Amino acid sequence: MAIFDEEAKDYDSWYTTKMGEFVDKVETDHAFSLFKPEAGMKILDVGCGTGNFSIKLAEMGCKVIAIDQSKEMLEKARQKSEIKGLDIEFICMDVYNIDFPDEEFDGVFSMAAFEFIKEPKKAYDEMYRVIREKGSLLIGTINLKSKWGELYSSEWFQENTVFKYADFKSMDDMKSLNIKEVVDSGECLYIPPATEEEIISLELEKELSAIEEGGFISVLWQKGI
Repeated sequence: MAIFDEEAKDYDSWYTTKMGEFVDKVETDHAFSLFKPEAGMKILDVGCGTGNFSIKLAEMGCKVIAIDQSKEMLEKARQKSEIKGLDIEFICMDVYNIDFPDEEFDGVFSMAAFEFIKEPKKAYDEMYRVIREKGSLLIGTINLKSKWGELYSSEWFQENTVFKYADFKSMDDMKSLNIKEVVDSGECLYIPPATEEEIISLELEKELSAIEEGGFISVLWQKGI
């Protein structure tokens, strides 16, 4: 999405904050508890942004092709992967028209991008199409029914940030894309966005999991089960 071109320069700076580091850790642990990459797998990373998860997948030995609509985000991703000496192919491509043959990939992976998808079934069907039989599709996104969803839906964020272009989904919304082939799902990021930095911890995350809605949700599908 070209609107992210303006965000690319400073996009990664948030991940250097205490909250940003924490969010990245819990979302990463959460994603890989569902989607279990193995060395040699050919993975398509959809909405890769600056390559955060593309790099993690490549470091696990996967052959990664990553797509995004923001050329500036992709350039940042290339720079980061080159520094690490990783062979990742980054391509500017529309999720609604994924330019790969049917059943090209062992798995498709998409984190923190689906909240900007306005036609979720159309996007899902394209991601599903390029997965081989028995392959996996993981989509992780901000939870509409959470304090993080409330924050990003608030008047200030809707007026002043890229979240004015977002279309947040619930767990039910996500599962309904293909209820028959859901094999797993989960949530994380129970710590609210207003949590003071000095008390952010995995212990607090676990404690709040009993009473809060997770700010981030993921669903895993397996094709042809």
